Amino acid sequence: MNKTFNMIIAGVGGQGLITLLDIIACAAFWQGFDVKTSELHGLSQRGGSVNVHIRFGKKSCSAQQKDTFCSTAVYAPIVPKGKADLILALEFQESLNALVFANAYTFFVINNYQTPTLGESVSYQEVESEIKKITEKIFTLPFSQHCQQKLQNDIPAGIAMLGFAVQKGLLAPITKEALEYAIQEVIAPKHYELNKQAFQLGISLGVQ
Repeated sequence: MNKTFNMIIAGVGGQGLITLLDIIACAAFWQGFDVKTSELHGLSQRGGSVNVHIRFGKKSCSAQQKDTFCSTAVYAPIVPKGKADLILALEFQESLNALVFANAYTFFVINNYQTPTLGESVSYQEVESEIKKITEKIFTLPFSQHCQQKLQNDIPAGIAMLGFAVQKGLLAPITKEALEYAIQEVIAPKHYELNKQAFQLGISLGVQ
């Protein structure tokens, strides 16, 4: 594990990437981490490719903490190329846009979902083949489909992906409790119950 945890969320405009970024940043801050975030996009509109970067770590370590997750302060918000610990792709083609940040130890959590596009599309098999040139650590599930079937709404698929990732231990050292707190803080009250259920759905998928 890197001393600074580096995470990227890849998707398209309108999928709630900024909400996910705010939730993770809130959870990390609540746990006492130094947090930096940034948004990178191609087309700054609904449907355009978007990558958001989250980096967090402890500001300092005591002698007693030297073997725990701690580092110097996080000064830059952009994940260096080849240094991502975790990449969440809300749309499987968009995982390719984050591939430059991956290494052999990077975990991918991919939503097997494809948004309508005006450009040339590629198959999931082609995407997986490209990712496996760098890392074999890939989890792919139809999160949107699961949310539609269980919750009659596929919008909170990204929240389900967070639940899955934390259940699998891919977001360490962020805890389930911290994410639950952050979801309640960030999500509007009228949408909270739906997102809470999506998070629990993701956790249950992570147990399987």
